Amino acid sequence: MIPTDFKGLIQRFYHLQSERVETYRLFEEGHEAYLRTGPQYDFDHYRQLVHEITQAFCGISTEVLEIKARLHHDFDRPDLTEHIDKLQGKEKEKLDLTAKLQLARQRAQDHPEEEDCQEKIQEIKHEIIKNKEALSEIMQDFKYDSEECD
Repeated sequence: MIPTDFKGLIQRFYHLQSERVETYRLFEEGHEAYLRTGPQYDFDHYRQLVHEITQAFCGISTEVLEIKARLHHDFDRPDLTEHIDKLQGKEKEKLDLTAKLQLARQRAQDHPEEEDCQEKIQEIKHEIIKNKEALSEIMQDFKYDSEECD
């Protein structure tokens, strides 16, 4: 249930972001476990994990978008809704990069003779770091603007 008061909405938004972080952690752990099942790979188990992670991210995004709508319509805070729009875009990018990294790690494990695999992994990791920095900056801006009227 989405809170109706401003502070409640903001707190719920922060809680959802924490859930996202935890979901990424579980996704990473699950992928590492999947890689340990190689070279045969337990794809059925991994597919189930991906399904559950996808559902979790969809639920979080749906609720974040509801908060965004409430901030816009009930509290006339286009500044905060703009931050949420940017955040959602960066979160999508982070998920795409995470999937690319997982594929690159599996390729490196399956083809250790390919020298460019490790280089590709490092490139993707660097992109993820830049993405996390951008997410952090957006969250800082959101925090600053949401506390402005306290």
